Amino acid sequence: MTTRSEQTLNLPILDLQLLDNADTKAAFLQNLQDLARNTGFFYLTGHGISAERIHEIEALSRQFFAQDQAQKDALSMTNSPHFRGYSRVNEEHTRNKPDFREQIDIGADLEAVEFDAHTPLWLKLQGPNQWPANWPEFKTIVTAWQSDLRQIAIKLLRAFTLALGLPEDALDRFVTGKPNELLKLIHYPSAEHNQGSTQGVGAHKDAGILTLLLQDQVGGLQVLSKQDGWIDAPYVEGAFIVNIGEILELATNGYLVANMHQVVSPPAQVDRYSIAYFITPNLYAGEVPILELPAALQQLATGPQSDPLNPLLKNAGENTIKGRLRSHLQVTEKFYPEEYQRILNQRQQQEVTA
Repeated sequence: MTTRSEQTLNLPILDLQLLDNADTKAAFLQNLQDLARNTGFFYLTGHGISAERIHEIEALSRQFFAQDQAQKDALSMTNSPHFRGYSRVNEEHTRNKPDFREQIDIGADLEAVEFDAHTPLWLKLQGPNQWPANWPEFKTIVTAWQSDLRQIAIKLLRAFTLALGLPEDALDRFVTGKPNELLKLIHYPSAEHNQGSTQGVGAHKDAGILTLLLQDQVGGLQVLSKQDGWIDAPYVEGAFIVNIGEILELATNGYLVANMHQVVSPPAQVDRYSIAYFITPNLYAGEVPILELPAALQQLATGPQSDPLNPLLKNAGENTIKGRLRSHLQVTEKFYPEEYQRILNQRQQQEVTA
């Protein structure tokens, strides 16, 4: 089912429409199981999002970042204990180094949780978004995009559990109830402005369940291959790039792979834009279960790999907020001073032992 043009790519392409066809469903699920273990990344077509919808949100993203800096700063993430809003270039960090990109982070638009001494810290992630003033179209388009990608992500998650020989709803408790998700509109300025660094986003694994990425034709996303080192994941028209998050790696005891990836800053006089959707566990879901895989798959599940600079935690909510605290230090310093000091102490210890 692979075309000649697809053979030139470093990552496989899956057509989601094959999942809905009784004659092709079994082959789709087998293919999903194999590639998810071997690469953790693939292109997804047949998802039902039209070219018109894709062009609409891409244009919206460019329009947002073309605003005056003061208009973007009015939505600064430093206004939000829920880590929602706009971040300037170099304000987000990956593996303790600044990422050369600006972005706006938008989550499930919910009321903030009322806190007392017994409320888990990660429930502070629930809350309202910051929306541009006098621009209702922005909220309308973004909210519709979130809703549609959430349905695609849940459909994929259920396909993964079927592909692993498990009930379709094996992980439903992580994606039902109050939603927890993150949409990032992202702009990467060209490398000529980056003072010699090429880090658009540093090497990392995604902390959630699944990520769906829409990227433009500039490229820059790279995936770590055991055989070939860093390989490029170029633009494919109308396709999302899908990757597995740490929660799926943990739930399958390492059978599924949450692969390392990074973004290299675009070349001189070229800007890059992308739109990333992350479906993450319900903040109330508790600890991630280790699924009872069939015996043949269990033999290949050797446990999840944990980054010593960003350790994997079993509690889904704790694992989610851990990444936000470490990535957005200005927000952490303002709203989570104890955690901020702890992170600084950990970094100092790592520098001493490095």
